[in-house]
Amino acid sequence: MEFIQAFILGIVQGITEFLPISSTAHLLIVTKIFGWKELGSKDFVDAIQFGSVIAILGYFWSLISSIVKGGIAALKQKDWEREEWKILVGIAVGTLPALIVGFLLKDVIPESALIIAIMSIIMALLLGLAEKIGTRKRGFESLQIRDGILVGLGQTLALIPGVSRSGSTLTTALFLGLERATAAKFSFLLGFPTLTIATLYKSLKIFKLFQAHQLPDNIVALLIVGIISTFIFSYLSIAFLIKYLATKNTMIFVWYRLAFGTAILLAIAAGWQG
Repeated sequence: MEFIQAFILGIVQGITEFLPISSTAHLLIVTKIFGWKELGSKDFVDAIQFGSVIAILGYFWSLISSIVKGGIAALKQKDWEREEWKILVGIAVGTLPALIVGFLLKDVIPESALIIAIMSIIMALLLGLAEKIGTRKRGFESLQIRDGILVGLGQTLALIPGVSRSGSTLTTALFLGLERATAAKFSFLLGFPTLTIATLYKSLKIFKLFQAHQLPDNIVALLIVGIISTFIFSYLSIAFLIKYLATKNTMIFVWYRLAFGTAILLAIAAGWQG
């Protein structure tokens, strides 16, 4: 049963990490509904995010390597106007706010169904507004360091359960006038360092708990199942969203978030403890 739980949690993590609907919210709700306390712990679900990290690396390998190589070349040539340099610096600078705020508030931000419901609805409205007023005229080649900073600031909102890392960065990017597919791609790239560092931190924490014999003996096997499941469905999720946003708008996610948040509020009003 534990292996089935790990696989299902990987599915939920993989699908919801990159769609703008909040992986934290869905993982928390799923584990609460089914009462999965052990594998539903934040340490476990954060550790299996490693599958999402591998998925980003695999899907965008050629783009990431091109940006890094271009950035190194720009540094050697002191060509500060080079496109890859601007993107690389933008991602690096944009990563800092989420890391700093996340470190300072990692034990302060509460996780509850009520907060998830409220933030899901708020972010749905913001994404809908960005969809309506965003110009969507800027492609990937137009990215500037300023975009990295602003989208990075937007990413800090994802520390609140129910916001969504991809949702907050995608919404900010749309407000900045990026094309939908470009906004999604930049959202993934900018979120990659933060996701990687957070995952390594949680994995180290799990390793220490394992050494102290505070975890099940089969935790390594469970993590492998969860990571593999997460990788498969993360890769599919990335591919789907990039292709989807090339021709369609984000309103389906707006309506889903509104329905998701409203359903949780109704459940709480009916007596569900969350």
